[in-house]
Amino acid sequence: MNNAFTLTRLETRKNALGTTRIVTSEDAGSLQPGEVLMQIERFSLTTNNITYAAFGDAVMKYWQFFPTGDTDWGHIPAWGFADVVASNVEGVAVGERFYGYFPIASHLRMQPVRVTPRGFYDGAAHRSELVSAYNQYMRCSHDAGYVAALEDYQMLVRPLFITSFMLADFLEDNAFFGATQVVVSSASSKTAFGTAFCLGRREGLQLIAATSEGNRAFVEALGCYDRTVAYGEIATLAADVPTLYVDFAGHDDLRATVHHHFGDSLVYDCYAGSAQKTEFLGDTSALPGPTPKLYFAPVQIRKRNADWGPQEVNRRFNDAQGRFIAELSRPGNRWMTLAQGRGFAHAQAVIADLHAGRVDPREAHVVRIGGA
Repeated sequence: MNNAFTLTRLETRKNALGTTRIVTSEDAGSLQPGEVLMQIERFSLTTNNITYAAFGDAVMKYWQFFPTGDTDWGHIPAWGFADVVASNVEGVAVGERFYGYFPIASHLRMQPVRVTPRGFYDGAAHRSELVSAYNQYMRCSHDAGYVAALEDYQMLVRPLFITSFMLADFLEDNAFFGATQVVVSSASSKTAFGTAFCLGRREGLQLIAATSEGNRAFVEALGCYDRTVAYGEIATLAADVPTLYVDFAGHDDLRATVHHHFGDSLVYDCYAGSAQKTEFLGDTSALPGPTPKLYFAPVQIRKRNADWGPQEVNRRFNDAQGRFIAELSRPGNRWMTLAQGRGFAHAQAVIADLHAGRVDPREAHVVRIGGA
């Protein structure tokens, strides 16, 4: 039987994240013991993918999940669905569908370990020291959060919403660090308004959206923030109340404005990531107020797994995600419209637009590269 196939990969220049190339190679298709071959069928693209690339060489080591062998070019990871097309692993059958973290590529060889009815972890040696949450693959037939008709929304929402859900929990777990107002930058981003959705309206806490003038109407229409201001209006906010800054923008000048305006009233600066900034932070030592802290969802997941147990964490997450997807998938909703495309060239165009900040905040991009 001939299992040969053409492997197609989309690679990104590490020092110019809007620049990509398509690389093909021939693969004989033979499997080693303990190996499976996955055919990637579809994936989502959001600013979160650009964040993965921007922090590719930082603590999370995103470039290392799917090495290319070229120091200048890397695989941007993407969340999506793939089907098993060949297997040498008991408990992982040809034809099964899995959700997880994949390269933007046509195929991926994997080495499943810790195989259970829920799924498996990729046991490839180069992934052993990387964050385990990204190494887990969910078997769709045993995933309580999976609905076949809502696949596009699941892969768009789940990787972002786990960040949103755990960030909201982290803030609540720390009693908002004593703040009575929370300023959220890049408030039009899906991760930001997902966090706002999880927090909800609560007495004694004002949730303030900070956004560009161009996205202001969209953010106001979301209805999940108490107030919306353009970036140029941040200095008009009350500076004498305890304030928490949740930063999805990553702009050094904006951070300086926030720190200098709120001064000693700024109780915490939570840096949640950025699509446009390609390094962690500039020098913040001269800024008044607290030192910015990077938020990393797996840390809070580990804490809640210990506090509540993994089953309860999954139950709470699936419940919240289900409610959020119900809102996003409702026809004519104010939150999101699907933007669907096919092929690697389409993915290249979307990545370029995301990196340049040219994407309408309502648009949610899904790319299909496999299937009929």
